[in-house]
Amino acid sequence: MTASLGRRPLDGVRVVTFAQMYQGPYATMLLADLGADVIIVERPRTGDLARAQGAIFDALNRGKRSVTLDLKQPADQERARRLAGTADVLFEAYRPGTMARFGLGYAELSAVHPRLVYVSVSGFGQDGPYRDRAGHDLMYQAAAGLLSRLCDRPEAVLPAPDLEVGAIVGALYAALGALVGLVGRTATGHGTHVDLSTHEALVAIMAIHVEQVLNEPGGSAAPPGREPGYGVYRCADGLLIALGIGFEDHFWELLCQETGLAGHTRLRQRERLARGDALTGELARVLATRTRAEWQERFDRAGVPAGPVHRLDEALGDPHLAAREVIRPLAGPSPRRYVRQPLRLSAYPAPDPDPAPLLGEHTASILHELDAPSASRGGN
Repeated sequence: MTASLGRRPLDGVRVVTFAQMYQGPYATMLLADLGADVIIVERPRTGDLARAQGAIFDALNRGKRSVTLDLKQPADQERARRLAGTADVLFEAYRPGTMARFGLGYAELSAVHPRLVYVSVSGFGQDGPYRDRAGHDLMYQAAAGLLSRLCDRPEAVLPAPDLEVGAIVGALYAALGALVGLVGRTATGHGTHVDLSTHEALVAIMAIHVEQVLNEPGGSAAPPGREPGYGVYRCADGLLIALGIGFEDHFWELLCQETGLAGHTRLRQRERLARGDALTGELARVLATRTRAEWQERFDRAGVPAGPVHRLDEALGDPHLAAREVIRPLAGPSPRRYVRQPLRLSAYPAPDPDPAPLLGEHTASILHELDAPSASRGGN
């Protein structure tokens, strides 16, 4: 294994972010973990609206610095412009056109700082008929087709997804866009404007389904039947186990051998899909005869892809996560722990971030930096 270089990959990169709540903070948290100096620009008195949610703000803003500026005031607009001038990357998540009204739009800033990488995160993008539509994650999932399976259900009220998939996927693309902009400017000397639409990010992650509809006559994203080996089943002790057999016929053969369904061993996927409901019923009856631990031991020994369905507290106590040190303590005396991001870089140390900042905790020091002779960082 390569020895640690004793620094982080984004040391020396400054990120100034006006993006609040979830998506922008998640993206900039990833960059902060990798060594970027991330400065949050917050409203005086109230700050990021997620602060009212306590743990949510803390989870998304570790290792950052906070400065409070009132962008409705000309003096603070000027301070924000000066701060942006020290940034390598700027994030914003206002409705399209809002930053320009503050004199902080890409056109205004890039004219003075041509190396700036400017990331705009929004629901539907900076143009198009929906650009001004207000929304939250559920709307973007709905528009992108992620909820299409609900369309044929008869209930008057249907459950919303538990996870804000749009915010997370959009954040990952936004962080990627920032890094691409930084790499690109190394080659060209110029920054770029990254226009990240959450809606489009969700369409993009469904490429394997979307392109079936686009390119196959009569194509449908819905499978032609149910794969009985890919689903969640209840065991004898009431606990759930997930089977992860997709199109792999050899895994299906192993499953049949372990569950005593020898008569179905030679079924290929097309046949399994055609008989999906009946085979699912047979599997359910068999899996209900043993406990989850018993099935897991058998499946692990045989090489059948399967695993327990954990409640969140069980997932966090999993010995595999402990062995990989996924849950780590924050730096300093804080009793808080955090979830380490999954990038493992052999040449760099694991992140060791500070807790999330107090509202405006670094306002005085950051404004002092702007007034110092070395305030012009030369990155832009």
